[in-house]
Amino acid sequence: MLSSAIQFHVQPGGVLTGSLQVPGDKSISHRALMLAAIAEGTSRITDCLPGTDVLATLAAMRALGITIDRLPGGVLQVHGAGSQGWGVRAHGLALNLGNSGTSIRLLCGLLAGQGIACTLSGDRYLCARPMRRVTDPLTRMGAQIATTAAGTAPLQISLVQRLSGIRYTLPMASAQVKSAILLAGLSAEGEVCVIEPAPTRDHTERMLRRFGYPIVQQGTECRLRGGGQLQACDIQVPADISSAAFFLVGASIAARSDLTLRRVGVNPTRDGVIHLLRMMGADITLSNQTEVGGEPVADIRVRAAALHGIQIPAAQVPLAIDEFPALFIAAACATGTTVLRGAAELRVKESDRIQVMADGLQASGVPVQVLPDGIVIQGGHPLRGGPINSHGDHRIAMAFAMAGLVAQEPILIDDCANVDTSFPGFVASAQSVGLQVEVQHA
Repeated sequence: MLSSAIQFHVQPGGVLTGSLQVPGDKSISHRALMLAAIAEGTSRITDCLPGTDVLATLAAMRALGITIDRLPGGVLQVHGAGSQGWGVRAHGLALNLGNSGTSIRLLCGLLAGQGIACTLSGDRYLCARPMRRVTDPLTRMGAQIATTAAGTAPLQISLVQRLSGIRYTLPMASAQVKSAILLAGLSAEGEVCVIEPAPTRDHTERMLRRFGYPIVQQGTECRLRGGGQLQACDIQVPADISSAAFFLVGASIAARSDLTLRRVGVNPTRDGVIHLLRMMGADITLSNQTEVGGEPVADIRVRAAALHGIQIPAAQVPLAIDEFPALFIAAACATGTTVLRGAAELRVKESDRIQVMADGLQASGVPVQVLPDGIVIQGGHPLRGGPINSHGDHRIAMAFAMAGLVAQEPILIDDCANVDTSFPGFVASAQSVGLQVEVQHA
Protein backbone atom coordinates (compact mmCIF):
# COMPACT_ATOMS: atom_id res chain seq x y z
CA MET A 1 0.00 0.00 0.00
CA LEU A 2 1.31 3.45 -0.85
CA SER A 3 2.04 5.67 2.12
CA SER A 4 -0.29 8.34 0.69
CA ALA A 5 -3.19 5.89 1.12
CA ILE A 6 -3.07 6.26 4.91
CA GLN A 7 -4.85 9.30 6.27
CA PHE A 8 -5.55 10.75 9.70
CA HIS A 9 -9.04 12.18 10.23
CA VAL A 10 -9.12 14.48 13.28
CA GLN A 11 -12.40 15.80 14.63
CA PRO A 12 -12.29 19.29 16.14
CA GLY A 13 -12.15 19.75 19.89
CA GLY A 14 -11.08 17.49 22.71
CA VAL A 15 -9.11 17.63 25.94
CA LEU A 16 -5.89 15.73 26.74
CA THR A 17 -6.01 14.18 30.21
CA GLY A 18 -4.55 11.26 32.14
CA SER A 19 -1.09 9.79 31.70
CA LEU A 20 0.86 8.28 28.85
CA GLN A 21 4.24 6.73 28.16
CA VAL A 22 5.36 7.36 24.61
CA PRO A 23 7.66 4.85 22.85
CA GLY A 24 11.40 4.62 23.37
CA ASP A 25 13.75 7.30 22.11
CA LYS A 26 14.54 6.84 18.42
CA SER A 27 18.00 8.42 18.53
CA ILE A 28 19.08 6.33 21.52
CA SER A 29 17.60 3.13 20.08
CA HIS A 30 19.66 3.45 16.87
CA ARG A 31 22.86 4.03 18.82
CA ALA A 32 22.21 1.21 21.27
CA LEU A 33 21.83 -1.31 18.43
CA MET A 34 24.92 -0.12 16.57
CA LEU A 35 27.25 -0.02 19.56
CA ALA A 36 25.96 -3.32 20.93
CA ALA A 37 26.67 -4.85 17.52
CA ILE A 38 30.39 -3.96 17.67
CA ALA A 39 30.86 -4.58 21.40
CA GLU A 40 32.55 -7.59 22.93
CA GLY A 41 29.90 -9.82 24.51
CA THR A 42 26.12 -9.86 24.77
CA SER A 43 24.06 -6.74 25.43
CA ARG A 44 20.37 -6.42 26.27
CA ILE A 45 18.30 -3.44 25.17
CA THR A 46 15.00 -2.71 26.94
CA ASP A 47 12.27 -0.43 25.49
CA CYS A 48 14.01 -0.12 22.12
CA LEU A 49 11.70 1.76 19.77
CA PRO A 50 9.92 -0.71 17.42
CA GLY A 51 9.42 1.98 14.76
CA THR A 52 10.31 1.38 11.14
CA ASP A 53 13.40 3.62 11.25
CA VAL A 54 14.93 1.62 14.10
CA LEU A 55 13.81 -1.65 12.53
CA ALA A 56 15.85 -0.61 9.47
CA THR A 57 18.94 -0.36 11.69
CA LEU A 58 18.11 -3.69 13.32
CA ALA A 59 17.72 -5.37 9.91
CA ALA A 60 21.03 -3.88 8.77
CA MET A 61 22.81 -5.27 11.84
CA ARG A 62 21.39 -8.72 11.14
CA ALA A 63 22.38 -8.50 7.48
CA LEU A 64 25.92 -7.65 8.61
CA GLY A 65 26.02 -10.92 10.55
CA ILE A 66 24.96 -9.82 14.04
CA THR A 67 22.66 -12.19 15.92
CA ILE A 68 19.82 -10.33 17.65
CA ASP A 69 17.28 -12.29 19.69
CA ARG A 70 13.91 -10.99 20.81
CA LEU A 71 13.31 -11.95 24.45
CA PRO A 72 10.05 -11.78 26.44
CA GLY A 73 8.89 -8.26 27.16
CA GLY A 74 10.33 -6.94 23.89
CA VAL A 75 13.92 -7.03 25.18
CA LEU A 76 16.52 -7.30 22.40
CA GLN A 77 19.58 -9.45 23.05
CA VAL A 78 22.48 -8.45 20.83
CA HIS A 79 25.48 -10.75 20.39
CA GLY A 80 28.27 -8.32 19.54
CA ALA A 81 30.86 -8.99 16.85
CA GLY A 82 33.64 -7.59 19.05
CA SER A 83 37.15 -8.22 17.81
CA GLN A 84 35.88 -10.75 15.23
CA GLY A 85 34.49 -7.97 13.07
CA TRP A 86 31.57 -8.17 10.69
CA GLY A 87 32.68 -11.28 8.82
CA VAL A 88 32.85 -12.09 5.12
CA ARG A 89 29.08 -12.03 4.66
CA ALA A 90 29.18 -8.25 5.02
CA HIS A 91 31.14 -7.78 1.77
CA GLY A 92 29.07 -6.53 -1.13
CA LEU A 93 25.89 -6.02 0.87
CA ALA A 94 23.25 -3.57 -0.30
CA LEU A 95 21.47 -2.23 2.79
CA ASN A 96 18.10 -0.53 2.35
CA LEU A 97 17.54 1.85 5.26
CA GLY A 98 14.06 3.00 4.31
CA ASN A 99 13.35 6.55 5.44
CA SER A 100 15.95 6.66 8.24
CA GLY A 101 18.47 9.49 8.02
CA THR A 102 20.01 8.47 11.33
CA SER A 103 20.57 4.90 10.10
CA ILE A 104 22.30 5.85 6.86
CA ARG A 105 24.49 8.63 8.27
CA LEU A 106 25.63 6.80 11.40
CA LEU A 107 26.16 3.51 9.57
CA CYS A 108 28.19 5.33 6.95
CA GLY A 109 30.60 6.35 9.71
CA LEU A 110 30.50 3.00 11.49
CA LEU A 111 31.20 0.95 8.33
CA ALA A 112 33.65 3.31 6.60
CA GLY A 113 36.72 1.83 8.27
CA GLN A 114 35.56 -1.72 8.93
CA GLY A 115 37.39 -3.29 5.97
CA ILE A 116 34.25 -4.11 4.00
CA ALA A 117 32.53 -2.83 0.86
CA CYS A 118 28.78 -2.22 0.84
CA THR A 119 26.05 0.09 -0.44
CA LEU A 120 23.68 2.12 1.69
CA SER A 121 20.40 3.31 0.23
CA GLY A 122 16.76 3.94 1.12
CA ASP A 123 13.41 5.22 -0.10
CA ARG A 124 12.88 8.24 -2.37
CA TYR A 125 12.68 10.62 0.58
CA LEU A 126 15.97 9.41 2.06
CA CYS A 127 17.69 9.43 -1.33
CA ALA A 128 16.87 13.13 -1.67
CA ARG A 129 18.62 14.15 1.54
CA PRO A 130 22.16 15.62 1.58
CA MET A 131 24.95 13.17 2.41
CA ARG A 132 28.16 15.04 1.58
CA ARG A 133 28.08 16.63 5.02
CA VAL A 134 28.95 13.12 6.25
CA THR A 135 30.97 11.71 3.35
CA ASP A 136 33.31 14.73 3.06
CA PRO A 137 34.87 14.45 6.55
CA LEU A 138 34.95 10.65 6.30
CA THR A 139 36.79 10.94 2.99
CA ARG A 140 39.34 13.21 4.68
CA MET A 141 39.87 10.37 7.16
CA GLY A 142 40.71 8.01 4.28
CA ALA A 143 37.31 6.48 3.58
CA GLN A 144 36.22 5.85 0.00
CA ILE A 145 32.52 6.65 -0.35
CA ALA A 146 30.79 7.47 -3.62
CA THR A 147 27.52 9.42 -3.78
CA THR A 148 25.30 10.49 -6.66
CA ALA A 149 26.25 13.62 -8.57
CA ALA A 150 23.87 15.51 -6.29
CA GLY A 151 25.64 14.26 -3.18
CA THR A 152 22.83 11.92 -2.16
CA ALA A 153 22.38 8.18 -1.58
CA PRO A 154 22.99 5.50 -2.67
CA LEU A 155 26.32 5.59 -0.83
CA GLN A 156 28.89 3.12 -2.12
CA ILE A 157 31.49 2.33 0.54
CA SER A 158 34.68 0.79 -0.81
CA LEU A 159 37.08 -1.38 1.15
CA VAL A 160 39.88 0.45 2.94
CA GLN A 161 42.23 -1.03 5.48
CA ARG A 162 42.48 1.85 7.92
CA LEU A 163 41.22 5.35 8.58
CA SER A 164 43.25 8.20 10.03
CA GLY A 165 42.37 10.56 12.83
CA ILE A 166 41.01 14.01 12.09
CA ARG A 167 40.38 17.35 13.73
CA TYR A 168 37.16 18.58 12.18
CA THR A 169 35.03 21.65 12.76
CA LEU A 170 31.40 20.99 11.85
CA PRO A 171 30.08 23.58 9.36
CA MET A 172 26.62 23.12 10.89
CA ALA A 173 25.27 21.86 14.22
CA SER A 174 24.48 18.21 13.44
CA ALA A 175 24.50 15.33 15.89
CA GLN A 176 24.31 12.87 13.00
CA VAL A 177 27.49 14.20 11.37
CA LYS A 178 29.29 14.39 14.71
CA SER A 179 28.26 10.82 15.52
CA ALA A 180 29.31 9.49 12.12
CA ILE A 181 32.81 10.91 12.59
CA LEU A 182 33.09 9.57 16.13
CA LEU A 183 31.93 6.10 15.05
CA ALA A 184 34.45 6.12 12.21
CA GLY A 185 37.07 7.16 14.75
CA LEU A 186 36.63 3.89 16.64
CA SER A 187 38.53 2.11 13.85
CA ALA A 188 40.91 4.97 12.99
CA GLU A 189 44.59 5.43 13.76
CA GLY A 190 45.16 8.27 16.15
CA GLU A 191 42.77 10.79 17.60
CA VAL A 192 39.49 12.09 16.26
CA CYS A 193 38.37 15.52 17.43
CA VAL A 194 35.02 17.03 16.46
CA ILE A 195 34.36 20.72 17.15
CA GLU A 196 30.74 21.87 17.23
CA PRO A 197 29.49 25.38 16.40
CA ALA A 198 26.67 24.80 18.94
CA PRO A 199 25.80 21.95 21.30
CA THR A 200 23.86 19.06 19.76
CA ARG A 201 22.43 15.90 21.27
CA ASP A 202 25.15 13.90 23.01
CA HIS A 203 23.60 10.42 23.02
CA THR A 204 26.56 8.91 21.15
CA GLU A 205 29.06 10.25 23.67
CA ARG A 206 26.98 9.07 26.65
CA MET A 207 26.49 5.64 25.13
CA LEU A 208 30.15 5.18 24.25
CA ARG A 209 30.92 5.71 27.94
CA ARG A 210 28.17 3.27 28.84
CA PHE A 211 29.95 0.66 26.68
CA GLY A 212 33.23 1.46 28.44
CA TYR A 213 34.88 3.47 25.67
CA PRO A 214 36.90 6.51 26.80
CA ILE A 215 35.81 9.80 25.28
CA VAL A 216 36.64 13.36 26.32
CA GLN A 217 34.33 16.38 26.06
CA GLN A 218 35.76 19.83 26.70
CA GLY A 219 33.66 22.82 25.75
CA THR A 220 32.77 22.52 22.10
CA GLU A 221 35.28 19.72 21.46
CA CYS A 222 34.73 15.98 21.61
CA ARG A 223 37.71 13.60 21.31
CA LEU A 224 38.43 9.88 21.24
CA ARG A 225 41.27 7.61 20.12
CA GLY A 226 40.75 4.69 17.80
CA GLY A 227 41.67 1.10 18.42
CA GLY A 228 39.79 0.51 21.65
CA GLN A 229 37.13 -2.05 22.41
CA LEU A 230 33.55 -1.64 23.55
CA GLN A 231 32.28 -3.96 26.28
CA ALA A 232 28.73 -5.28 26.23
CA CYS A 233 26.24 -3.79 28.66
CA ASP A 234 22.51 -3.49 29.29
CA ILE A 235 20.66 -0.41 28.04
CA GLN A 236 17.22 0.87 28.99
CA VAL A 237 15.88 3.36 26.46
CA PRO A 238 13.91 6.31 27.92
CA ALA A 239 10.68 7.56 26.35
CA ASP A 240 11.32 9.85 23.38
CA ILE A 241 11.01 13.57 24.09
CA SER A 242 10.47 14.19 20.36
CA SER A 243 7.35 12.01 20.51
CA ALA A 244 6.31 13.56 23.82
CA ALA A 245 6.56 17.02 22.23
CA PHE A 246 3.31 16.61 20.31
CA PHE A 247 1.44 15.94 23.54
CA LEU A 248 3.22 18.77 25.36
CA VAL A 249 1.90 21.11 22.68
CA GLY A 250 -1.53 19.51 22.50
CA ALA A 251 -2.14 19.73 26.25
CA SER A 252 -0.87 23.31 26.28
CA ILE A 253 -3.31 24.54 23.61
CA ALA A 254 -6.44 22.51 24.50
CA ALA A 255 -8.46 24.13 27.32
CA ARG A 256 -8.79 22.13 30.57
CA SER A 257 -6.07 19.66 29.56
CA ASP A 258 -3.95 18.05 32.29
CA LEU A 259 -1.61 15.34 31.04
CA THR A 260 1.39 13.50 32.50
CA LEU A 261 4.01 11.92 30.24
CA ARG A 262 5.98 9.21 32.05
CA ARG A 263 9.71 8.48 32.06
CA VAL A 264 10.62 10.88 29.27
CA GLY A 265 14.26 11.47 28.41
CA VAL A 266 15.21 15.01 29.44
CA ASN A 267 18.79 15.08 28.22
CA PRO A 268 19.89 18.76 28.37
CA THR A 269 20.95 18.59 24.72
CA ARG A 270 17.38 17.59 23.76
CA ASP A 271 15.10 19.58 26.10
CA GLY A 272 14.78 22.72 24.00
CA VAL A 273 11.06 22.05 23.45
CA ILE A 274 10.44 22.33 27.20
CA HIS A 275 12.37 25.61 27.49
CA LEU A 276 10.68 27.13 24.45
CA LEU A 277 7.16 26.16 25.54
CA ARG A 278 7.85 27.60 29.00
CA MET A 279 9.06 30.82 27.36
CA MET A 280 5.70 30.91 25.57
CA GLY A 281 3.88 30.56 28.91
CA ALA A 282 3.29 26.81 29.06
CA ASP A 283 2.56 25.17 32.42
CA ILE A 284 5.10 22.33 32.51
CA THR A 285 6.54 20.64 35.60
CA LEU A 286 9.03 17.79 35.98
CA SER A 287 8.99 15.18 38.75
CA ASN A 288 10.53 11.80 39.64
CA GLN A 289 13.78 12.84 38.00
CA THR A 290 16.36 10.07 37.83
CA GLU A 291 18.94 8.56 35.48
CA VAL A 292 18.50 5.46 33.31
CA GLY A 293 21.39 4.02 31.32
CA GLY A 294 23.35 7.26 31.52
CA GLU A 295 20.38 9.39 30.38
CA PRO A 296 18.30 11.69 32.64
CA VAL A 297 14.55 10.92 32.68
CA ALA A 298 11.53 12.50 34.36
CA ASP A 299 7.75 12.50 34.44
CA ILE A 300 6.44 15.63 32.72
CA ARG A 301 3.10 17.17 33.66
CA VAL A 302 1.59 19.73 31.29
CA ARG A 303 -1.59 21.72 31.82
CA ALA A 304 -3.45 24.04 29.48
CA ALA A 305 -2.13 27.59 29.45
CA ALA A 306 -2.44 30.83 27.51
CA LEU A 307 0.57 30.96 25.18
CA HIS A 308 2.23 34.02 23.67
CA GLY A 309 4.60 34.44 20.74
CA ILE A 310 8.37 34.63 21.23
CA GLN A 311 11.64 35.29 19.45
CA ILE A 312 13.26 31.87 19.52
CA PRO A 313 16.83 32.16 20.88
CA ALA A 314 19.52 30.91 18.49
CA ALA A 315 21.05 28.75 21.23
CA GLN A 316 17.81 26.77 21.56
CA VAL A 317 17.50 25.90 17.86
CA PRO A 318 19.76 22.79 17.79
CA LEU A 319 18.27 21.65 21.12
CA ALA A 320 14.76 21.47 19.59
CA ILE A 321 15.47 20.85 15.91
CA ASP A 322 13.15 17.83 15.61
CA GLU A 323 10.37 19.41 17.66
CA PHE A 324 9.74 22.51 15.55
CA PRO A 325 6.76 21.10 13.63
CA ALA A 326 4.96 20.72 16.96
CA LEU A 327 6.24 24.09 18.17
CA PHE A 328 4.87 25.75 15.02
CA ILE A 329 1.39 24.56 16.04
CA ALA A 330 1.94 26.08 19.50
CA ALA A 331 3.02 29.34 17.84
CA ALA A 332 -0.10 29.37 15.66
CA CYS A 333 -2.25 29.07 18.78
CA ALA A 334 -0.32 31.69 20.75
CA THR A 335 -1.14 35.37 21.01
CA GLY A 336 1.26 37.51 19.01
CA THR A 337 4.20 36.72 16.74
CA THR A 338 6.75 33.92 16.91
CA VAL A 339 10.00 34.30 14.94
CA LEU A 340 12.43 31.49 14.16
CA ARG A 341 15.77 32.09 12.43
CA GLY A 342 18.93 30.02 12.08
CA ALA A 343 17.06 26.79 11.34
CA ALA A 344 17.94 26.11 7.69
CA GLU A 345 18.54 22.50 8.76
CA LEU A 346 14.75 22.07 8.83
CA ARG A 347 14.72 22.32 5.04
CA VAL A 348 16.64 19.03 4.62
CA LYS A 349 14.77 16.77 7.02
CA GLU A 350 12.26 14.14 5.86
CA SER A 351 10.62 17.08 4.11
CA ASP A 352 11.30 20.80 3.85
CA ARG A 353 9.69 21.29 7.25
CA ILE A 354 9.68 25.08 7.02
CA GLN A 355 7.80 25.17 3.72
CA VAL A 356 5.51 22.19 4.38
CA MET A 357 4.44 23.52 7.79
CA ALA A 358 3.98 27.00 6.30
CA ASP A 359 1.77 25.59 3.54
CA GLY A 360 -0.37 23.71 6.06
CA LEU A 361 -0.70 26.66 8.42
CA GLN A 362 -1.62 29.05 5.62
CA ALA A 363 -4.22 26.60 4.35
CA SER A 364 -5.65 26.59 7.89
CA GLY A 365 -5.89 30.38 7.99
CA VAL A 366 -2.69 31.23 9.89
CA PRO A 367 -0.59 34.08 8.42
CA VAL A 368 3.06 33.12 8.05
CA GLN A 369 6.17 34.51 6.40
CA VAL A 370 8.72 31.99 5.15
CA LEU A 371 12.38 32.94 5.66
CA PRO A 372 15.39 31.22 4.07
CA ASP A 373 16.38 29.85 7.49
CA GLY A 374 13.15 30.07 9.46
CA ILE A 375 9.60 31.35 9.67
CA VAL A 376 7.46 34.12 11.15
CA ILE A 377 4.09 32.93 12.51
CA GLN A 378 1.31 35.36 13.37
CA GLY A 379 -0.54 33.57 16.16
CA GLY A 380 -4.00 34.05 17.57
CA HIS A 381 -5.97 33.42 14.37
CA PRO A 382 -8.62 30.65 14.31
CA LEU A 383 -7.41 27.39 12.77
CA ARG A 384 -9.94 26.43 10.11
CA GLY A 385 -8.91 22.83 9.60
CA GLY A 386 -9.36 21.07 6.27
CA PRO A 387 -6.94 19.00 4.16
CA ILE A 388 -3.21 18.84 4.99
CA ASN A 389 -0.49 17.12 2.96
CA SER A 390 2.22 15.82 5.29
CA HIS A 391 4.55 14.99 2.36
CA GLY A 392 5.32 11.66 4.01
CA ASP A 393 6.88 13.38 7.04
CA HIS A 394 5.93 11.73 10.33
CA ARG A 395 6.45 14.87 12.42
CA ILE A 396 4.32 17.02 10.11
CA ALA A 397 1.47 14.52 10.35
CA MET A 398 1.54 14.32 14.15
CA ALA A 399 1.86 18.09 14.55
CA PHE A 400 -1.27 18.79 12.52
CA ALA A 401 -3.10 16.00 14.33
CA MET A 402 -2.67 18.02 17.54
CA ALA A 403 -3.99 21.11 15.75
CA GLY A 404 -7.33 19.33 15.61
CA LEU A 405 -7.77 20.05 19.32
CA VAL A 406 -8.44 23.71 18.51
CA ALA A 407 -9.56 23.56 14.86
CA GLN A 408 -12.95 24.84 13.73
CA GLU A 409 -13.45 22.01 11.25
CA PRO A 410 -12.14 18.43 10.86
CA ILE A 411 -8.56 18.04 9.69
CA LEU A 412 -7.73 15.46 7.03
CA ILE A 413 -3.99 14.66 6.96
CA ASP A 414 -2.71 12.76 3.95
CA ASP A 415 0.39 10.54 3.52
CA CYS A 416 0.68 9.36 7.15
CA ALA A 417 2.19 5.87 6.95
CA ASN A 418 5.63 7.17 7.95
CA VAL A 419 4.35 8.06 11.42
CA ASP A 420 5.39 4.49 12.25
CA THR A 421 9.02 5.50 11.71
CA SER A 422 9.11 7.16 15.13
CA PHE A 423 5.78 6.52 16.88
CA PRO A 424 4.14 3.17 16.19
CA GLY A 425 0.72 3.18 17.84
CA PHE A 426 0.44 6.99 17.74
CA VAL A 427 -3.27 6.98 16.95
CA ALA A 428 -4.16 4.57 19.77
CA SER A 429 -2.00 6.53 22.24
CA ALA A 430 -3.55 9.83 21.19
CA GLN A 431 -7.06 8.41 21.42
CA SER A 432 -6.35 7.08 24.93
CA VAL A 433 -5.76 10.59 26.28
CA GLY A 434 -8.54 12.39 24.39
CA LEU A 435 -7.55 13.26 20.80
CA GLN A 436 -10.40 12.51 18.39
CA VAL A 437 -8.36 10.94 15.60
CA GLU A 438 -9.06 7.99 13.31
CA VAL A 439 -7.09 6.21 10.61
CA GLN A 440 -8.65 5.86 7.19
CA HIS A 441 -7.35 4.20 4.02
CA ALA A 442 -7.99 6.12 0.84
